[in-house]
Amino acid sequence: MAHRLLAGGMPVAPQPIASVRNETGIGPTDDVTRDPDGVPHDVVGLSALFSFLLAALVLGMWLTGSTTGRVSAIALLVFGVPMLVSGLRERADRERDNRDRR
Repeated sequence: MAHRLLAGGMPVAPQPIASVRNETGIGPTDDVTRDPDGVPHDVVGLSALFSFLLAALVLGMWLTGSTTGRVSAIALLVFGVPMLVSGLRERADRERDNRDRR
């Protein structure tokens, strides 16, 4: 691939080529208007937010240095992470079902 140069020797970035939507593989029941990954985007945002807050809370508890703080941080990880994941999974299923009904 030949690279073009601007005045002064700066290389020109190649132009991105947009992919073409291939609709031949879409079945009669496929919905192409949904999120491409199948996960509602608000659930992705909430996952990031709650994961950050949980990590900050656990780090703060761990850095207190007390035995109670460290035991509480481990307990929060053991019970909090599965609860967070299951709650967001239920929300994703609910959002997906509500969107499919429309």
